[in-house]
Amino acid sequence: MQNQSIEMARIAYDALDSKKAEDIRVIEIGKISVIADYFIIANGTSSSQVEAMVGEVEEKLGRAGYHAKRIEGIHSSGWVLMDYGDIVVHVFSKEDRLFYDLERIWRDCRQVERNDLNA
Repeated sequence: MQNQSIEMARIAYDALDSKKAEDIRVIEIGKISVIADYFIIANGTSSSQVEAMVGEVEEKLGRAGYHAKRIEGIHSSGWVLMDYGDIVVHVFSKEDRLFYDLERIWRDCRQVERNDLNA
């Protein structure tokens, strides 16, 4: 279901972008991991922006018929993980993103540009 994963990644990316997320990255992990096909990583500059980003992703993916299997960290931390099966969206505070540095951990995976997500 690669096309579905790409569509989900595109919707999540655009939802994050609409809330002025910083440094949105899409990492294709499916070739080396069974966790998901894509990680989408972004950060906000305040806790209210992080909450708005999470809400927008949930709303836009839900409207398209995709619902999170689980969402963790929404009320207490600077890292919210949204697991949609085919994609996992990571929304960070700026500080937590620098601390956890998921891009470094998954550096061997291909980074996907927004234009590559067009159907």
